[in-house]
Amino acid sequence: MDKKRAVTYNLGMKIFKKIWGGNTLYYPGCLTKFVCKDQMEKYKKILSLEGIDFIMLKDNELCCGSPVKNAGAKKVFEELARKNLAVFREHGVDRIVSNCPSCTAVFKKDYKKILGDEWDIEVLHISEVIDKSLSKLIKVEKNKQATFHDPCHLGRSLGIFDQPRAIIKQAGYKLVEMEYSREKSACCGAGGGVKGNASELSGRIREDRVTQARKAKADVLITNCPMCNKQLAENAQKMKVLELCDLFDV
Repeated sequence: MDKKRAVTYNLGMKIFKKIWGGNTLYYPGCLTKFVCKDQMEKYKKILSLEGIDFIMLKDNELCCGSPVKNAGAKKVFEELARKNLAVFREHGVDRIVSNCPSCTAVFKKDYKKILGDEWDIEVLHISEVIDKSLSKLIKVEKNKQATFHDPCHLGRSLGIFDQPRAIIKQAGYKLVEMEYSREKSACCGAGGGVKGNASELSGRIREDRVTQARKAKADVLITNCPMCNKQLAENAQKMKVLELCDLFDV
């Protein structure tokens, strides 16, 4: 699409959205969609409790492109971004809500860099829209202590630190921080292809993170990322590991 046509199209879409509104897309991401299906179902219920009328594209949606971007395949990543934009436009999507921090960061930051003004879709991580559904939080004993693992993309990339912690506190947990948290959070050891290419290193990083949770005297380790959750729960021994959606009775 040439520049003149793109400007005309964008103007037309903005007018259309203003008159008719657009669709909110729940985009679970590949890992949630194909591996952590229970989390996807829980987040669908949470979005419904929020009163958010959302659509899902199922087989029509493509990967956000994060893995190929991290692998350095810039051309393939750009092609995926343009294909996704076309699919989203076809279905009238003007807002994306995802529970995957990586997908959220890619849509919110990388697509804007590649597509410029063509990318005018609002992107939110699911922790930013949880409000009304808090009444479904599973309350715990007041003496229970929890610590939160900040996923790299959620924290350092998106700057989302407080929303998940507020939800954990409202569930009744006493929040304790690990030595490395928030902006200085340690990685879980699964991202950036580490788990697939250096499994022993990935395991050591995971063990270090779980050890940090124990040192903080936490009864439970909570995170808000499907990859971090799956990684930290692997061989966690006596440490209980939960994803944020597990705090809800849905």
